[in-house]
Amino acid sequence: PMAEHRDDPEIFWVDPRRRGVMPLNGFHISRSLARAMRRSSFHHTINRDFGGVVAGCADRDDTWINAEIAALYAGLHRAGHAHSLEVWEGDALVGGVYGVTLGRAFFGESMFSRRTNASKMALAALVVLLHRPVIHLGLLLMSPAEDVLNLAQSYANIRIGSAPAVLVTYTIVGWFIGRQNTRWPMLIVVVTNLVNIGLDFLFIMGLEMNSDGAALATVIAEYLGCTIAILAVWKQLQTAELSVIKRHLGDVSAYKQLLKSNRHLFVRTMCLLFSFAFFTAQGENFGSEVLAANALMLQLLMLAAYGMDGFAFAAEGLVGQRLGGRDLDGFLRAVKRCSVWTMVAAGIMSLAFLTLQPVFINILTDISSVKELMRQFFPWLIVLPLIAAPSYLLDGVFIGAAETRYMMSTMLLSVFLVYLPLWYLCTGLGNHGLWLAFTAFNLARGVFLYIWFWRLNRDDAWLRANEG
Repeated sequence: PMAEHRDDPEIFWVDPRRRGVMPLNGFHISRSLARAMRRSSFHHTINRDFGGVVAGCADRDDTWINAEIAALYAGLHRAGHAHSLEVWEGDALVGGVYGVTLGRAFFGESMFSRRTNASKMALAALVVLLHRPVIHLGLLLMSPAEDVLNLAQSYANIRIGSAPAVLVTYTIVGWFIGRQNTRWPMLIVVVTNLVNIGLDFLFIMGLEMNSDGAALATVIAEYLGCTIAILAVWKQLQTAELSVIKRHLGDVSAYKQLLKSNRHLFVRTMCLLFSFAFFTAQGENFGSEVLAANALMLQLLMLAAYGMDGFAFAAEGLVGQRLGGRDLDGFLRAVKRCSVWTMVAAGIMSLAFLTLQPVFINILTDISSVKELMRQFFPWLIVLPLIAAPSYLLDGVFIGAAETRYMMSTMLLSVFLVYLPLWYLCTGLGNHGLWLAFTAFNLARGVFLYIWFWRLNRDDAWLRANEG
């Protein structure tokens, strides 16, 4: 739709026979533009000021955008069909592009620039955004507040760069744990976290890079950890027979078992990630301070998880070793011993949260309102290690036994029959209802996994399952 000029009340259609298509993979950013983008003080946002972008595009002597066209596109924007990308210099809107989405295509309608290269940077940023649909979808599902959205987009765009390093490191750490060698995984984790913490201080406090600094610190630390992991594997393989390695690489049945297990683990892990993302998204609905309090408490829960994960990793290796040797009694002894130590670790963490609550809160934040919210919800954190401990241990048992299908089925039951329905029923309780649903979800995981453990044990099916 177009008008002859700004004051023309009539609208006519332009229907070109051929349209320009810009393939994302073929988009080229010139060296001069790339250099200007690195040096500029511009930053970009999505859908922050759609009306401002349309007005900017119409702010010229001769324009085809009249008042009715601007109103129609504003309606499409409210309906979720039209979007804008803005380029800012401080608080000033200096460039942008807007358009309409149909299916998986974005049709740019117009763009403007009030600074040199601003419109080019808007186009380049749009192409980068369209290259990252997973990040965009994740932020869309979480629906953070506008002030948080821009920070989250920038953080995710940097953080995604460490994905290859993380995947390689996870694979190598799992290989070492399966070989009952936990020294290298411990070294990798310790070095990665120490470097991450040190770079956080440098980038955030020293260089004032804020959340972007946190993302960059994590990316650097992850690649350093990956480098250590690869060197560790290289050191181990130097002592191995090359012919043995080649024989194992050619074992087709092993690949089939791996793919089967990975399929189940993939679904299980996606459900687990969804549960945490859902928790964060719902917490954000109660305000940024509740979001901050929940995020800090989840960090403490992750600290407790590290303590319990150690015994879950031990269970993986011991269970695989015993069942591989057809030692059912040894398998049961390993499970019992790991169970005791997992509950001891969970008890220690719960006791620490109970007795050192003020210490943990004061270390994590100095914002009084966030501290008060953490005090309100801290009882959930105190009981969670004890409630979640069985699920952590049994995850290790079922992975070691290569029975990952039960992990997938119990996770699906826990999410869709317990977590989400209970959250819906408890929405009137606010954030306490959210924590109640999350706690019940962790409890359900342990209960459902134990039911399958008991049934396999009752039917003497562990060895038969391991053979299959």
